Formats: sequence, structure tokens, C-alpha cells
Amino acid sequence: MTLPLASVSSEKKKKPSLLLTFSAVAVLITGGIAAVWFFTQGKPLGRSLPTGATVIPQDAVFTVSLTTDVQQWDSLREFGTKQLQTELDRNLIALRDRFLSRYGFDFQQHVQPWVGDGVTFAVLAPQKSPEGSSPSTNDTAINPQPLLVVLPIKNPQAGGKILTQMQTVSAKTWRDRTYGNVTIKEATNENGEELVIAIVDGGKHLVMSDESQAINQVIDAQQQQTTINKLPGFADNFTKIASYQPFAQFYLNIPSSAQLIGGLPNRQLPAQVLGQLQNNQGLVATVSVEPEGIRLKAASWLKPNSRRTLAVENNAATMAKRVPAQTMMLWSGSNLRRLWTDYVATSKGNSLAPINPEQLRKDFKSLTNLELEQDFLSWMGGEFALSIVPASSNNDFRAALLFMVQVRDRPKAEAAMKKLDEAMSTQYQLKIEKTTVTNQELTRWFSPFGTLTASHGWMDNNVKFITMGAPITDIILPATPNPLAQTSLYQMAVPSPFNPGNSNFFLDVERLAKNFPLPLLFPYQQSLLAATSTIGISTSINDNHSIQYEALIRLRKTDKPSPLTTPIETLKPE
Repeated sequence: MTLPLASVSSEKKKKPSLLLTFSAVAVLITGGIAAVWFFTQGKPLGRSLPTGATVIPQDAVFTVSLTTDVQQWDSLREFGTKQLQTELDRNLIALRDRFLSRYGFDFQQHVQPWVGDGVTFAVLAPQKSPEGSSPSTNDTAINPQPLLVVLPIKNPQAGGKILTQMQTVSAKTWRDRTYGNVTIKEATNENGEELVIAIVDGGKHLVMSDESQAINQVIDAQQQQTTINKLPGFADNFTKIASYQPFAQFYLNIPSSAQLIGGLPNRQLPAQVLGQLQNNQGLVATVSVEPEGIRLKAASWLKPNSRRTLAVENNAATMAKRVPAQTMMLWSGSNLRRLWTDYVATSKGNSLAPINPEQLRKDFKSLTNLELEQDFLSWMGGEFALSIVPASSNNDFRAALLFMVQVRDRPKAEAAMKKLDEAMSTQYQLKIEKTTVTNQELTRWFSPFGTLTASHGWMDNNVKFITMGAPITDIILPATPNPLAQTSLYQMAVPSPFNPGNSNFFLDVERLAKNFPLPLLFPYQQSLLAATSTIGISTSINDNHSIQYEALIRLRKTDKPSPLTTPIETLKPE
């Protein structure tokens, strides 16, 4: 297995860049996890803004700040399966042992006495090629995204002594240079890897990087007042999601990350998508470790001059009360018609969009001889939900897919469903049967072999439902006496800070994984599924420029983990 940050090339010119992909973000987060083992004597964090916000340049692509509260880290290591715990510990040991020791430093002796209460890792935007030079397809390799580490200093008055001390205790040859009246020290180890350090922000922070230019960027940002804490919306949105003693704080610069991905040789984003992403400013998040699992609070916001605005619709309040307690998955939203309209606008010209709107329109027309938007979505302007409900009895299907939508124009909806019934009968020879349940008309579709395949009807005067798969009308009509919303499982899983919110998501991971075999999509998938009980997410539109999110991932606990081994020799990179 290749460990994060264990595959750094011995030649500086071949040093890989930290691309802003899911794998790169994972490397950063895992790399940040190792920081706790450098800074275990710090105090718990209680601040609103991340460590280093007054230091990191505004064009930083991604930052992650981590607590140094050892109790929180011990709590985190209690979650998951033994396999996941082993992999986490393995990465912690590798990163802990390699980060400072390769340059001759020992944390306990050389860093712990002065370091403050947190650490921040940041990926900076790559520097542009010099003017007049022609861009190369290998620009990302030539100008990689520098990784910056920001360490707060407990006693700024003693900050000036730190560089001298580090130079004295290290056996490396140090070079001094000055940039913007700031003294910078640089060293190169036997593998050609650089370490660059400086004291900035009036002696409040020590910054270190493997790229000399990264320190210059920090100094420029400091002197020009272009650090991330000065970004419009940065401080305001972090305040909205503040939590006491957060475990981690994240920031993603959406325009910078989109620009970075758009410039990669094999991953260019369409110009239309890049243009749309430029309306966005950022995404911030805080993570807390709780007895039940991990809670995430986040906020995203648009630029002040964005041409795009958000519609404030927070109506997702009733659908969890309409589905039975055994429901395994529920996704509800405020307005399906608007959701589709927004998706069409943002996916236009995007070859990476998961669903091509034009192709979906054509497929729907081909299958039903009806127009998707004119015949159906036009009357679906209210709250909606998509659920997976297990069969109430032995059946050819294990579960049913249940769709519900609040209808604004019932006559139009009934006319559309009548056309759909006729299409199913004439084009696919399905038998259409009509009956009545609790004074509401129910329509059933049977295959030529007599198997019930779908049904549709009304839950009340304005909520239309459609089911596919197992017959479940007997447990949703009349109104279920034991709805999902009243179960302790749902109430524990789905955060309820927004009343009501724009959307809600609930997933009973345990039961879904047991009943439905899932394709392998990512490494350690089975272990991750085995460690997760439920996932709950809620969102709310704050105003026409910002959205808030809250999620709770409920995790199972394993045996109390043993302490990490301490000698550097305990783990050799593979």
C-alpha cells in the first residue's frame, strides 16, 4: 500500500503536485490528521476563524485546520472497524515520523515548547508561468500547488528565537534570504527536498513549506492585506457555522479550485461550467466529534456581484411524516420544478453532468410519448420526496421506490397521469386497474404476467404518489400511524437546526447494505459501510446568496484503540 505523502520523489523537479481532486483532498485531510501527534499539548480550540486565516493568501485553493485536543482525537479513533482503525493508525504513524524527522527535528524538543493551539494546512494556487513564456501541458508539474503549514506561536515575544534555535539543532545547511523585510531560512535534505520557514504576522505564526515561492506568497498577502480572512463572506459564514471546540475547520475556494481543475491537461471543465463557478465564492465547514459520530456544519456563498441568485424556499417539512417507519432512504426537497430548472441551467454545456437534460427529455418522450416539462414538471411546484420503502410482505421485489410531490394544479396532474396510463397500456401492454382506498382512487399497473409493477394515487387532496416495485399501498394508505419522522432513529440521524429547511436526506446505511448488494465504488467501501449506522443531512437557503448545511454521520464504535507506537523505526515506507 502506498501511504499519503510517502511517495515524494527524491528529485525536486519530479515532486508531484497536489491536484484538487478527491484524492488530493483526502491526502490533505489525512496529512492534517498527523498534526495532532505533533501538537498534543495544545489547548482545545474555541475560535470562530481557522488558525492562520490572517496569514494564508486569498487565492489558496483549500485549507484544513485541526484541533490539538488529544481527547477529541482519542474519541475519533474509537469509531469504525478494526480494519479502518489500523489503516488510520498506519497513516498517522507514517506522517508523524516523516514530517519533521527528515529534516533532523524532534517535535518534543524543538516544536512543542512554543507551538500554539492548532495547525492549518493550505494548498496554495500555483504560480503562473513567467510572462512571455509559452504555457506547457506540464505546467502543473513545473508549478505545483505548494503545501503550506501554519503554526501559531504561544509567545510572540519569543518568536524571534525560534528560527535561531531550529537552525542550531538541525544538522542541515541553512541558507538565509530576505523577502519583504522578512528573514526566511531554507534547507535541503539529502533527497533534494526543501524546507522553507519564516516568522510572520508580527511574530504570531511560523509558516513552513516545501516551496520557497509559497513563503513569498504569504508575505505578499500579509503586506497587501489580501489574506483569506479579508475575503467577502469568509468571516460571516464561519460565524454562522461556529461550534464550540471544533475538531476541524475547512475552507474551499471555489473559483480557484475550478480554475485549477480547468487547467489540467486531461480534466478541462467546459467554459460554460467555469463561467458558472466563477459566481461562487467559497465553502466553509466545521467538524465536531460527538458521542454518536461526526457532525458537519457548512455554508456556501456566492460572490457579492454574482449574476446568479438563490430562491429562498424552505418548505421541506412534511414528507418524513408520510412514509412508514421502516423507510430505508428518504430525500425530500422544497420545489421539484425549481430544482430541475436550476439543474438545467447549471448543467448546460457540462459534459461531466451526471444527467444530460436534453437526453432525459428525449428518453422520456420516447418511453411515454409525453413531454417531461410541459406534461409533468409544470405541476410539480411543491414539496417532493423520493424514498426506498421495504416490502411489507414476501414479494418479487424487496422494496419499492416511492415518489411523492405536492401538486399545485390537480386537474393538470390528473390529465397527465391519464395520458401516462394510456401510454403504458398501448405501448407496453400493461394492465391498468383502478380501485378505491380510503375514498381515494388508486391506479395499479400489472405486467402481462400478472405481476404488480407500479401504482399511483393521492395521499390527500394535493399530494400525488407513484410507487414502483413492491406493493406498499397498504402501509402508506391511509396515513401511516407510525411515520418515519416519529422514530428515534430518524430523529437522532437527521439534524433539525432548520425549521423547516430546503431539503432533508436520511439513509439507514445498515439496513440498506444488508438488503441490497452495492457495487464497489471506492477503497475500503465495505469497512466504511460496516462502520456507519445512519447518515442525515439538512440544508437551508439563508438568503439569495448563501446556503447552510448540517450533517450527522452516526458511527459504530470498536474496541478502545491501543496507543500509537512511538519509534520512527516502527514503520518503513513501502
